[in-house]
Amino acid sequence: MAQKNLTEKEAQRQENIEQTVSATEQFYNENKKFIWGALAAVLVIVLGVLAYNKFIYQPKCVEAMQQTYPAEMSFQNGEYELALNGDGNNMGFADIISEYGTKSGKAVYLYAGICELQLGNYDEALSYLKKYNGKEPILAARALACQGDAYVGLGDYAAAVRSYKAAADRADNVFAAAYLLKEGSACEALGNKAEALACYKAIQENYPQSIEAYEIARNIARVAE
Repeated sequence: MAQKNLTEKEAQRQENIEQTVSATEQFYNENKKFIWGALAAVLVIVLGVLAYNKFIYQPKCVEAMQQTYPAEMSFQNGEYELALNGDGNNMGFADIISEYGTKSGKAVYLYAGICELQLGNYDEALSYLKKYNGKEPILAARALACQGDAYVGLGDYAAAVRSYKAAADRADNVFAAAYLLKEGSACEALGNKAEALACYKAIQENYPQSIEAYEIARNIARVAE
């Protein structure tokens, strides 16, 4: 009896398989033009993306990086106007961003922002700096600190405090002392001596080997009065 039930179950399973196969074949026969058309479309898209990446995007990246070399040299030499706008023969960071976007690397926005900051163009500096979204902690922290500098230039000390605080939190290294010092100075400009004191004490306690720590006792004594 058990053997009979087993045989019936096997027969039923086989019948179910055959029905499934039959339904699949029927679906394929009824829709094979659409199926092959869809596969062909996917293949065309994939090949198009690969071709674009190899023959257009990658060469553009190489070209963009080559264009940044003169601008970077000008930047290193402190020639910020030249680095930003070029000289007619070599492109500046503003032109590179307009032409290539981030194909030469995300740092172009940081470079351009610092150039504008050094030239006293604070709104323009913020526009570039806020577009920088690099993940490297030290550079990301510097971008935030430069935003703070721009806000100070605009007289917006509350925004400057927020930027410096974010920079110090992001840096978490010896550079954080410089950002804390700037945060404290901005707090003083707002008349908030308690927060300024907290910044200066953080430098003294957490970054005693930093340059900022050498004279920090004077700041602490001033705001603690």
